[in-house]
Amino acid sequence: MGEHAGNSEYGVIDVHHHIVPDFYRKAMTRAGLGVPIPGVDYPTWSVESSLGAMGRNGVSAAVVSITEPNIHFGDQANANALAHDVNQYFAELISGNPGRFGAFAVLPLPDIDASLAELEHAIDDLKLDGVGLLTHYHGVYLGDLSLEPIFTEIERRGVPVFVHPTVPPSKDQPTFGLPPSLYEFTFDTTRAVANLLYTGTLDRHPSMRWILSHGGGAIPFLAKRLTYGPVINSRLSERAPKDMIATLRSLYCDIALSANDYALPSLRALFAPSQILFGSDFPFMPEWQMAETVDTLKRYKGFEEAERDLIRWGNARKLFPRLDRAVVS
Repeated sequence: MGEHAGNSEYGVIDVHHHIVPDFYRKAMTRAGLGVPIPGVDYPTWSVESSLGAMGRNGVSAAVVSITEPNIHFGDQANANALAHDVNQYFAELISGNPGRFGAFAVLPLPDIDASLAELEHAIDDLKLDGVGLLTHYHGVYLGDLSLEPIFTEIERRGVPVFVHPTVPPSKDQPTFGLPPSLYEFTFDTTRAVANLLYTGTLDRHPSMRWILSHGGGAIPFLAKRLTYGPVINSRLSERAPKDMIATLRSLYCDIALSANDYALPSLRALFAPSQILFGSDFPFMPEWQMAETVDTLKRYKGFEEAERDLIRWGNARKLFPRLDRAVVS
């Protein structure tokens, strides 16, 4: 890996890049989800739209995922089948576009047995690059002990986990007439990480590589505050990691919607450049936002040039060996 440092032919690798295949869109329509995410303009998508945006912005490859509303629309059998179809589509997308795409497998949670079977198929048979998880499934957050079998199998396979936020499960949560992705998504990432910390999940799976969306939500800003749990309630000393800051620093985060002069200083204070990845949130955010993220990373003075290269492509190429030779087309 080191021999490529600073080599301009290697392009950006986008680890926060969504797809919306036609069959997936039709499945949402059949389930009555005319508005998949309340308050959000749901995008249209095609392989050509991704490749076009990537090519115009020096993004050589993208590790794609399905985001809200994921694949569970109220019927578990349908969720199982849709997860299988989405993962198969991921595999076909990768094989049809060599070097341009990787993918995070989707699992039909909260069904543990079905998810374990799909995990085996997606990683062992289809050879996908990691697993995409939501911050919670119907109110079951990732630190819940019911998910331990999933994490055990992911850790055994050594693939990364991409954690994407979702709408909070609260029934009476005020919305103020605003879309949840505007601010609630970052808070839900924060809830998920606090839960993972104080359930001991992160310490029980020390070799797992967790990627947090959107700069880790509010975690960089709240990292020190989270260490005060045992001070506020002494009983929490039994649940807190031995070194909470070190545990947090072992996580990865992407810079989707976080590449700006307000978020980057806090993000950089917690995470080493070796833990930061490029993310665009395309197509839920338009191409100009991808371009803005590329440009901000280029000019931000808080990183040395070698550190910027790690964020652009170096870290991702270590996490996703398939993309090790991804170059600017």
